Amino acid sequence: MALLSVAEALARVTNGIEPLETELVALDRSARRVLAEDLAATLTQPPFDASAMDGYAVRALDVGALPATLKLVGASVAGAGFRGRVGQGEAVRIFTGAPVPKGADTIVIQEDTVEVSGIVTVKDAGGPGRHIRPRGQDFTQGEILLTAGTRLGPRELTLAAAMNEAELPVRRKPKVAVLATGDEVVPPGSKLGPDQIVSSVPCGLAALIERIGGEAMSLGIAKDDAGSIVTLAQAGSAADVLLTVGGASVGERDLVTSALKSQGLEVDFWKIAMRPGRPMLFGRMGHQRVLGVPGNPVSALICARVFLKPMLERMLGLREETRPQAYAVLGEALEANGEREHYMRAVSEWREDGTRIVRALPSQDSSLMAALAKADCLIVRASNAPALGQGAQVRILPLDQD
Repeated sequence: MALLSVAEALARVTNGIEPLETELVALDRSARRVLAEDLAATLTQPPFDASAMDGYAVRALDVGALPATLKLVGASVAGAGFRGRVGQGEAVRIFTGAPVPKGADTIVIQEDTVEVSGIVTVKDAGGPGRHIRPRGQDFTQGEILLTAGTRLGPRELTLAAAMNEAELPVRRKPKVAVLATGDEVVPPGSKLGPDQIVSSVPCGLAALIERIGGEAMSLGIAKDDAGSIVTLAQAGSAADVLLTVGGASVGERDLVTSALKSQGLEVDFWKIAMRPGRPMLFGRMGHQRVLGVPGNPVSALICARVFLKPMLERMLGLREETRPQAYAVLGEALEANGEREHYMRAVSEWREDGTRIVRALPSQDSSLMAALAKADCLIVRASNAPALGQGAQVRILPLDQD
């Protein structure tokens, strides 16, 4: 099977994915969830003309000539507005957020007044509408304020609360079952025996899944035995995605593909023109999509970033990004690239003018986890890309949010 380009592999991985079903979630538990429906305001905000300052509600006609002397006839506070009407030569004490009384059309701030024994002297004032927040200035009932596909963060949730929403319609979280493989790997915290290594990839993948908005399910570590692989994979049969780690290459002990084929796996591809990450499996097993990433930690996490992330985002119905691809300027020269698209771990810094300068880390070995943790982006180099000098522009894949 010929090596697929990353673009073609990504198109196959995401082809036919529809957003998952909708569920209602309490407002205070909706952070980072993806809105499934457009959300219209159930009320008008502010619901009345409101004062933007502490001061006095007056008629602009009465303060056209200054200083002006007015009679204090009442007060309007937040939650208890003045029920009368402001007439000629009258003023109402008012506080920020309180309803503007009928008859009043301007607010004189308290710093521009002197009040003695119920008489208010106005020293300075503006025209009609001064310091008044008109009804509906923020939004009106029925206005669509949040659209389907929006990731709900602090600003969006604040708005939803102001719209008087107690529950929000969001997409169900995609469930991803993570299955590690290999006789040599053991869980973190284990006492290592001869020739054993710590299974470090699943916890990183779970964190990435949760960050994207999915729900990670750990299936444990399967032995290099078809029966063990099948047993653990069946435990994750309800998941939307089965994500396997290692065992999908062509070695005698790489048994994932053959084991899952016995359970109905239909393989789409298992080799891509990508570095790191050439031996990556993708297929379908009934309703479930199966993604098999390499066992090397760097390869696994980069493949998940490039392929699993867009897969889950489509399941979430996340609105397509509208911003252009990210680019940066090389701080150091790069050699010509080989025939596989290369995702190089890099660190960056920002100049005062806003330019992002990137430098590839010295070693790009796919087993170096410390280097990946240090990186804040990936330099993406096309297959057979020519050498580039310092100052050249390159495409990057930011890792700042991962």
